[in-house]
Amino acid sequence: MLQTTWLEYVAVAAGIISVWFSKKENIWVYPTGLISTVIYVYLSFKYHLIGEASVNVYYSALSIYGWILWARTDREQHPVLQVSFSGRREWIVQLTFFAVLYVAIYFCLVYLKNAFYPGVIPWGDAFASATAYTGMWLMARKKIESWYWWIATNIASVPLYFVKGLAFTSVFYFILLLMAFSGLSEWKRKARESGIRVAHQKKVN
Repeated sequence: MLQTTWLEYVAVAAGIISVWFSKKENIWVYPTGLISTVIYVYLSFKYHLIGEASVNVYYSALSIYGWILWARTDREQHPVLQVSFSGRREWIVQLTFFAVLYVAIYFCLVYLKNAFYPGVIPWGDAFASATAYTGMWLMARKKIESWYWWIATNIASVPLYFVKGLAFTSVFYFILLLMAFSGLSEWKRKARESGIRVAHQKKVN
Protein backbone atom coordinates (compact mmCIF):
# COMPACT_ATOMS: atom_id res chain seq x y z
CA MET A 1 0.00 0.00 0.00
CA LEU A 2 2.96 2.31 0.69
CA GLN A 3 3.98 1.97 -2.97
CA THR A 4 0.60 3.23 -4.22
CA THR A 5 0.93 6.35 -6.39
CA TRP A 6 -1.52 9.27 -6.52
CA LEU A 7 -2.38 8.19 -10.07
CA GLU A 8 -3.55 4.81 -8.83
CA TYR A 9 -5.63 6.48 -6.10
CA VAL A 10 -7.38 8.65 -8.71
CA ALA A 11 -8.04 5.65 -10.96
CA VAL A 12 -9.49 3.62 -8.09
CA ALA A 13 -11.71 6.48 -6.85
CA ALA A 14 -13.04 7.16 -10.36
CA GLY A 15 -13.64 3.44 -10.91
CA ILE A 16 -15.65 3.06 -7.70
CA ILE A 17 -17.74 6.12 -8.54
CA SER A 18 -18.33 4.76 -12.04
CA VAL A 19 -19.56 1.38 -10.76
CA TRP A 20 -21.87 3.15 -8.30
CA PHE A 21 -23.37 5.11 -11.22
CA SER A 22 -23.77 1.90 -13.25
CA LYS A 23 -25.64 0.28 -10.36
CA LYS A 24 -28.01 3.29 -10.37
CA GLU A 25 -28.32 3.06 -14.19
CA ASN A 26 -26.94 6.61 -14.39
CA ILE A 27 -25.24 7.77 -17.59
CA TRP A 28 -22.40 9.32 -15.55
CA VAL A 29 -21.01 5.78 -15.37
CA TYR A 30 -19.24 6.52 -18.65
CA PRO A 31 -17.43 9.87 -18.15
CA THR A 32 -16.24 8.84 -14.68
CA GLY A 33 -15.26 5.40 -15.98
CA LEU A 34 -13.17 6.93 -18.77
CA ILE A 35 -10.97 8.69 -16.19
CA SER A 36 -10.24 5.35 -14.52
CA THR A 37 -9.68 3.33 -17.70
CA VAL A 38 -7.29 5.79 -19.31
CA ILE A 39 -5.11 5.79 -16.19
CA TYR A 40 -5.19 2.00 -16.00
CA VAL A 41 -4.03 1.68 -19.61
CA TYR A 42 -0.81 3.36 -18.50
CA LEU A 43 -0.50 1.41 -15.23
CA SER A 44 -1.21 -1.95 -16.91
CA PHE A 45 1.58 -1.48 -19.44
CA LYS A 46 3.93 -0.33 -16.70
CA TYR A 47 3.33 -3.48 -14.62
CA HIS A 48 3.25 -5.93 -17.55
CA LEU A 49 -0.50 -6.60 -17.34
CA ILE A 50 -0.86 -6.56 -21.11
CA GLY A 51 -4.24 -8.26 -21.21
CA GLU A 52 -5.61 -5.76 -18.70
CA ALA A 53 -4.13 -2.92 -20.75
CA SER A 54 -6.07 -4.12 -23.79
CA VAL A 55 -9.19 -4.38 -21.62
CA ASN A 56 -8.90 -0.77 -20.53
CA VAL A 57 -8.40 0.41 -24.12
CA TYR A 58 -11.54 -1.57 -24.96
CA TYR A 59 -13.33 -0.09 -21.91
CA SER A 60 -12.56 3.39 -23.18
CA ALA A 61 -13.97 2.64 -26.64
CA LEU A 62 -17.05 0.85 -25.24
CA SER A 63 -17.62 3.72 -22.81
CA ILE A 64 -18.17 6.04 -25.75
CA TYR A 65 -20.42 3.43 -27.44
CA GLY A 66 -22.41 2.84 -24.23
CA TRP A 67 -22.63 6.58 -23.58
CA ILE A 68 -24.32 7.04 -26.97
CA LEU A 69 -26.75 4.14 -26.42
CA TRP A 70 -27.70 5.19 -22.89
CA ALA A 71 -28.23 8.80 -23.99
CA ARG A 72 -30.96 7.92 -26.49
CA THR A 73 -34.46 8.90 -25.34
CA ASP A 74 -37.98 8.69 -26.77
CA ARG A 75 -40.39 11.60 -27.29
CA GLU A 76 -41.22 11.60 -23.58
CA GLN A 77 -37.53 11.77 -22.67
CA HIS A 78 -37.49 8.20 -21.32
CA PRO A 79 -34.39 6.09 -22.05
CA VAL A 80 -34.85 3.94 -25.16
CA LEU A 81 -32.57 1.22 -23.79
CA GLN A 82 -34.03 -0.66 -20.82
CA VAL A 83 -32.44 -3.10 -18.35
CA SER A 84 -33.27 -6.63 -19.52
CA PHE A 85 -32.34 -10.31 -19.22
CA SER A 86 -30.50 -12.18 -21.97
CA GLY A 87 -32.40 -14.78 -23.91
CA ARG A 88 -31.06 -18.24 -24.74
CA ARG A 89 -29.55 -17.10 -28.04
CA GLU A 90 -27.88 -14.12 -26.36
CA TRP A 91 -26.38 -16.44 -23.73
CA ILE A 92 -24.88 -18.62 -26.47
CA VAL A 93 -23.46 -15.54 -28.20
CA GLN A 94 -21.86 -14.14 -25.05
CA LEU A 95 -20.37 -17.50 -24.00
CA THR A 96 -18.92 -17.95 -27.50
CA PHE A 97 -17.64 -14.37 -27.42
CA PHE A 98 -15.89 -15.06 -24.10
CA ALA A 99 -14.39 -18.40 -25.24
CA VAL A 100 -12.97 -16.99 -28.47
CA LEU A 101 -11.51 -14.00 -26.65
CA TYR A 102 -9.97 -16.14 -23.92
CA VAL A 103 -8.17 -18.39 -26.40
CA ALA A 104 -6.99 -15.47 -28.53
CA ILE A 105 -5.76 -13.40 -25.57
CA TYR A 106 -4.11 -16.41 -23.92
CA PHE A 107 -1.95 -17.28 -26.93
CA CYS A 108 -1.09 -13.63 -27.54
CA LEU A 109 0.06 -13.32 -23.93
CA VAL A 110 2.12 -16.51 -24.12
CA TYR A 111 3.96 -15.00 -27.09
CA LEU A 112 4.43 -11.66 -25.35
CA LYS A 113 5.64 -13.39 -22.18
CA ASN A 114 8.36 -15.23 -24.07
CA ALA A 115 9.34 -12.27 -26.25
CA PHE A 116 8.91 -9.05 -24.28
CA TYR A 117 7.06 -9.27 -20.96
CA PRO A 118 8.36 -12.07 -18.68
CA GLY A 119 6.08 -10.91 -15.86
CA VAL A 120 2.89 -11.78 -17.73
CA ILE A 121 0.56 -14.44 -16.23
CA PRO A 122 -1.21 -15.69 -19.40
CA TRP A 123 -4.04 -17.84 -17.98
CA GLY A 124 -5.02 -15.38 -15.23
CA ASP A 125 -4.66 -12.24 -17.31
CA ALA A 126 -6.56 -13.83 -20.22
CA PHE A 127 -9.45 -14.89 -17.97
CA ALA A 128 -9.75 -11.48 -16.29
CA SER A 129 -9.53 -9.79 -19.68
CA ALA A 130 -12.04 -11.99 -21.54
CA THR A 131 -14.65 -11.77 -18.78
CA ALA A 132 -14.20 -8.00 -18.64
CA TYR A 133 -14.56 -7.65 -22.41
CA THR A 134 -17.81 -9.60 -22.25
CA GLY A 135 -19.12 -7.70 -19.23
CA MET A 136 -18.46 -4.28 -20.76
CA TRP A 137 -20.18 -5.22 -24.03
CA LEU A 138 -23.28 -6.41 -22.16
CA MET A 139 -23.23 -3.38 -19.84
CA ALA A 140 -23.44 -1.05 -22.85
CA ARG A 141 -26.60 -2.94 -23.88
CA LYS A 142 -28.00 -2.88 -20.30
CA LYS A 143 -28.03 -6.66 -19.97
CA ILE A 144 -28.35 -7.95 -16.41
CA GLU A 145 -25.89 -10.75 -17.14
CA SER A 146 -23.11 -8.17 -17.43
CA TRP A 147 -22.92 -8.28 -13.63
CA TYR A 148 -22.14 -12.03 -13.65
CA TRP A 149 -19.19 -11.32 -15.92
CA TRP A 150 -18.07 -8.43 -13.71
CA ILE A 151 -18.18 -10.74 -10.68
CA ALA A 152 -15.92 -13.23 -12.51
CA THR A 153 -13.56 -10.41 -13.57
CA ASN A 154 -13.26 -9.05 -10.04
CA ILE A 155 -12.64 -12.49 -8.50
CA ALA A 156 -9.77 -13.05 -10.96
CA SER A 157 -8.37 -9.52 -10.65
CA VAL A 158 -7.98 -9.43 -6.84
CA PRO A 159 -5.05 -11.90 -6.71
CA LEU A 160 -3.76 -10.89 -10.16
CA TYR A 161 -3.06 -7.30 -9.16
CA PHE A 162 -1.87 -8.25 -5.68
CA VAL A 163 0.95 -10.47 -6.96
CA LYS A 164 1.97 -7.65 -9.31
CA GLY A 165 2.46 -5.28 -6.39
CA LEU A 166 -0.64 -3.15 -7.05
CA ALA A 167 -2.10 -3.80 -3.59
CA PHE A 168 -4.45 -0.82 -3.58
CA THR A 169 -5.90 -1.88 -6.94
CA SER A 170 -6.35 -5.39 -5.54
CA VAL A 171 -8.44 -3.90 -2.71
CA PHE A 172 -10.26 -1.83 -5.35
CA TYR A 173 -11.33 -4.98 -7.19
CA PHE A 174 -12.52 -6.54 -3.94
CA ILE A 175 -14.73 -3.49 -3.39
CA LEU A 176 -15.94 -3.79 -7.00
CA LEU A 177 -16.77 -7.45 -6.34
CA LEU A 178 -19.08 -6.48 -3.49
CA MET A 179 -20.59 -3.70 -5.60
CA ALA A 180 -21.16 -6.13 -8.48
CA PHE A 181 -23.33 -8.36 -6.29
CA SER A 182 -25.27 -5.27 -5.24
CA GLY A 183 -25.58 -4.08 -8.85
CA LEU A 184 -26.85 -7.49 -9.95
CA SER A 185 -29.58 -7.37 -7.33
CA GLU A 186 -30.52 -3.78 -8.23
CA TRP A 187 -30.78 -4.46 -11.97
CA LYS A 188 -32.84 -7.61 -11.40
CA ARG A 189 -35.27 -5.54 -9.32
CA LYS A 190 -35.50 -2.89 -12.05
CA ALA A 191 -36.15 -5.53 -14.73
CA ARG A 192 -38.96 -7.07 -12.67
CA GLU A 193 -40.55 -3.66 -12.04
CA SER A 194 -40.26 -2.79 -15.74
CA GLY A 195 -41.90 -6.09 -16.69
CA ILE A 196 -44.80 -5.47 -14.30
CA ARG A 197 -45.21 -1.92 -15.63
CA VAL A 198 -45.28 -3.06 -19.29
CA ALA A 199 -47.77 -5.84 -18.49
CA HIS A 200 -50.00 -3.34 -16.72
CA GLN A 201 -49.89 -0.91 -19.66
CA LYS A 202 -50.84 -3.68 -22.09
CA LYS A 203 -53.77 -4.65 -19.88
CA VAL A 204 -54.99 -1.03 -19.71
CA ASN A 205 -54.70 -0.57 -23.47
